[in-house]
Amino acid sequence: MLTTAPHRNELTLEDYFAGVLARERAVLARAITLVESSKLEHRRLAQRLLQELLAYTGGAHRIGITGVPGVGKSTAIDQLGTNLTGQGYRVAVLAVDPTSTRSGGSILGDKTRMARLATDRQAFIRPSPTAGTLGGVTKKTRETMAICEAAGFDIIIVETVGVGQSETAVAEMVDFFLVLTLPGAGDELQGIKKGVLEIADMIAVNKADGDNVARANRAAAEYRGALNILTPQSPNWSPPVLTVSGLENKGLDELWERIKEHRKALTASGEFHERRQSQAVKWMYEMLEDRVLATLMANPKVDERLPVLEAQVRDGELTPTNAVEQIAEIMALGKALP
Repeated sequence: MLTTAPHRNELTLEDYFAGVLARERAVLARAITLVESSKLEHRRLAQRLLQELLAYTGGAHRIGITGVPGVGKSTAIDQLGTNLTGQGYRVAVLAVDPTSTRSGGSILGDKTRMARLATDRQAFIRPSPTAGTLGGVTKKTRETMAICEAAGFDIIIVETVGVGQSETAVAEMVDFFLVLTLPGAGDELQGIKKGVLEIADMIAVNKADGDNVARANRAAAEYRGALNILTPQSPNWSPPVLTVSGLENKGLDELWERIKEHRKALTASGEFHERRQSQAVKWMYEMLEDRVLATLMANPKVDERLPVLEAQVRDGELTPTNAVEQIAEIMALGKALP
């Protein structure tokens, strides 16, 4: 069980390291805030912390859950997580909130929408703003997952915004990618992206309760038909289609059993380990891109030239490609172009 840290003073690397491993809830929250910070000194400390914690990561089930707004993600996760903590698991939920493109603010209301998990001492909910990231997942989600693993969580659930952006970003950082859908697939199946079906490890038709049961069963049949004409992303797993009800706690035990079967099958074939390795390398390249961009934007000569190039592109006087070439030359030559 996570305990409470005794103070709020500035923490050292040793404080963060010991507190996370000791499962101190307050230190865990502050460690996540550290990796989310944009301050240079915080980023450096966060990377040192992640390096120290690396040996204690990798043991959790990493599950991504997506679905359109209104599909009942939070209700389903609240019930599923409660079921799992009842079985002795420790569950962390990284609930990614949409950031306003106007104000930069985010709702951060998941603790009210997951009422039971929010008060469960075996669970930890961390809302994180997306800041416009594709796939509805914050850039720091990978680091946050690693810290939660080091803090002893057995299951990490990443809830995405699910607003039609590229869900590949989520699928590439988790072990199991679950797509929640609504009953009445006749119209829904027409609108759902083929790419989402191709990367799904399972489709669950939620809200299969009350008058929706028959519609949910028909929807499940249609999704099974759609999956039959697609090539599974894994030769060792055929994505199942289930009907569930987060509200009435129906089908969620079977859903969890299928997730465990998936991990067992992929582990036996070696694919699970290969996926984790590929994800780590992709993480490296994403961090490299961020670092290169940050270095470029910090260059005073680029900073001086960029507004001029931006204005020329906006006014149609210069192509975006030529603008980028000029910036690249500034970086390569170390001097501003005339």
